Amino acid sequence: MTRVSSSAQAPQTLAQKLIARAAGRAQVAVGEVVTCQVDLAMFHDSSGPRRLKPMLDDLGAKIWDPAKVVLVMDHYVPAQDADAQRIVQIARDTAREWRLPNVIDSEGICHVVLPERGHLRPGMLCVGGDSHSPTGGAFGTYMFGIGATEMLGVVVTGEIWVQVPRTLRMLWRGQLAAGVCAKDMMLHMIARFGMNGGQYQAVEFAGEAVMRLGMQERMTLSNMSAEMGAQAGLIAADDTTCDYLRSVGVPEDALQHAHQWHTDAGADCEDFAFDANSLSPQVAAPHSPANTRAVGDYADVALDVAYIGACTGAKLEDLRAAAQVLRGHQVAQGVRLLVAPASARDQAQAEREGVMQVLRDAGAQVLPNSCGACAGYGATFEEGATVISSTARNFKGRMGPASVQVYLASPWTVAASALRGRISDVRELL
Repeated sequence: MTRVSSSAQAPQTLAQKLIARAAGRAQVAVGEVVTCQVDLAMFHDSSGPRRLKPMLDDLGAKIWDPAKVVLVMDHYVPAQDADAQRIVQIARDTAREWRLPNVIDSEGICHVVLPERGHLRPGMLCVGGDSHSPTGGAFGTYMFGIGATEMLGVVVTGEIWVQVPRTLRMLWRGQLAAGVCAKDMMLHMIARFGMNGGQYQAVEFAGEAVMRLGMQERMTLSNMSAEMGAQAGLIAADDTTCDYLRSVGVPEDALQHAHQWHTDAGADCEDFAFDANSLSPQVAAPHSPANTRAVGDYADVALDVAYIGACTGAKLEDLRAAAQVLRGHQVAQGVRLLVAPASARDQAQAEREGVMQVLRDAGAQVLPNSCGACAGYGATFEEGATVISSTARNFKGRMGPASVQVYLASPWTVAASALRGRISDVRELL
């Protein structure tokens, strides 16, 4: 990646810097439309070959650079029926035909395994065939989701046009209390701004409370910027970013200029202030992440299922949080606790630490490393069930019949609620 000097230039936001680099420009202005070189394109079994291959074949076209494509099988695995088997087989056959060197098959959710394999790094511009692709923004990467038609253009040309967005900067001061985490921060912001509050904008998360978070917690913030309608959810690269990327094998020369990817003082942002010290656990009631209030407002809602899963709720840090609450206890009678670790690597590390055994001892049923119920596939819920879930969305009919009532919360809150059989404040148990 080429370093762009910021000397003698107007102050730029992180979003502007990332887009300018991809466009080969020294700087860009909000509202400009520029053509960007794509550093990486990710798609999965649902969004990828079954949609792209027929269009590419019709055009007689080929992928511009197979080394810059990552295919992840995570939505329809393990295959539950003949239709799922067909979709997964198309993906596997196409990966061989296209000679894709980066294929991750049934080892976890795309947004988690992508950085886990060292594919993301500060300064990149990436696209994903999934709405939660803004997860990549946690690494100082400009990453956003696109549909199949736009992805066709990317995989043929290696380019995409971008309108430079305005930046909405969420400034979190202070420090989160025990049992309060990034998921609570995000639900609180979605409640404030609504599902379209950041529409077509870049949301940047900043402030001391954000920079105290580890990478997986930062990923949760960037991931759920999609629920605010944002194109990208960005966090400036720092030592925490670089330490994580070194741990997954990113070479040192790729991190040499990582710290330049930040918003300049005086850049044109719209700032919003939040106090982490006063934040309580948050819960989103059916059927919208924006329908969020403090956990106490939903006390005594009785539960049938507690679900810890998805890219935003079952990473290693999330599993550790749940185990801290559940250690030495059993889930309430009549409650099913389902745990779908977000990646095989995270699950393996949780096994080594004894975390998975704590969850099993508490009564958890462990499910495959896939999108599962969050994508409406696999372990969906029965008619009329009341569920508390660590997933990102609770739209009607998404995770089972329309009668299923899904409440969203953090893994801390899901675990505490599983123990008591009703929505509960984890702070009472810590």
